[in-house]
Amino acid sequence: MSAPATTTAASVPDRLPQPAPESSGTGAGAGSSRRDRLREAVRWGGLRLVALAVLLGAWQAVVSAEVWPRVLVPSPGDVWRQFVLASTVHDGVRGYGGHLLIEHLGVSLGRIGTGSAYAVLAGVPLGLLIGTVRPLAVVLEPAVTFLRTLPPLAYLSLLVIWFGIDEAPKIWLLVIAALPPIAAATAAAVRTVPGQLVEAARALGSGPTALLLSVRLPSALPEILTGVRIAVGVAYTSVVAAETINGVPGIGGMIRDAQRYNQTALVIAGILAIGLSGIVLDALLRLVERIAVPWRGRA
Repeated sequence: MSAPATTTAASVPDRLPQPAPESSGTGAGAGSSRRDRLREAVRWGGLRLVALAVLLGAWQAVVSAEVWPRVLVPSPGDVWRQFVLASTVHDGVRGYGGHLLIEHLGVSLGRIGTGSAYAVLAGVPLGLLIGTVRPLAVVLEPAVTFLRTLPPLAYLSLLVIWFGIDEAPKIWLLVIAALPPIAAATAAAVRTVPGQLVEAARALGSGPTALLLSVRLPSALPEILTGVRIAVGVAYTSVVAAETINGVPGIGGMIRDAQRYNQTALVIAGILAIGLSGIVLDALLRLVERIAVPWRGRA
């Protein structure tokens, strides 16, 4: 009888799967990944440019066809001319109303920042109370919902009666507009904190305050920051209403004045300035969110 076949130690590695070489992050694989990301960014950027070109072409076609009077629907060129005039000094005139467009926009952004900051300082603690103390939630949550459903113009006149026509009513209007989304998002986030985390912290001896600050608040932070982003957007959409009364300098006040004199091209230029700056502001808030809660979206 022949001896059974034996497997030598030297033959085992030949049949085992060999581990793939690790990438150092600086070789060809990393370079290829960077090139792929760059190509993807160029592709999507090109798509956005094509969409913008189509939109401008359709806009110009509507103007050329004279579907509406030019005073109602100005051409892209008219809007661009008003944008340039509002942004420069021409014939001794500085922008619009003695202020450049960037200055109008800066004043409005300052008001939005101030109102949003006060809304965060008040809305986050209010949301924490609503989300953790049941009796307070019964009393305060309907009030937050009531404020959230009010359009800004509904209480602007009352704020003017109380605070006059200077900065105070504008800031108060933006605070009232931005506070409810922050409080609602905070309350909802605190209520959805995993119970296992809360019970584990209690088992380790955490009291109510430590539980709130070390468990509930960090766990709810991603949703709170989402609420802040929404609130800043609400404040931005309310700035034209806030600057209806004595709003120059301010982008909303500039638009309001241009509307009174049927300067449609300037109104559209102001709207575009608000929209573009809003995109930049939202991108900055997204960056803050990624830095503050880097674990969001990761398992």
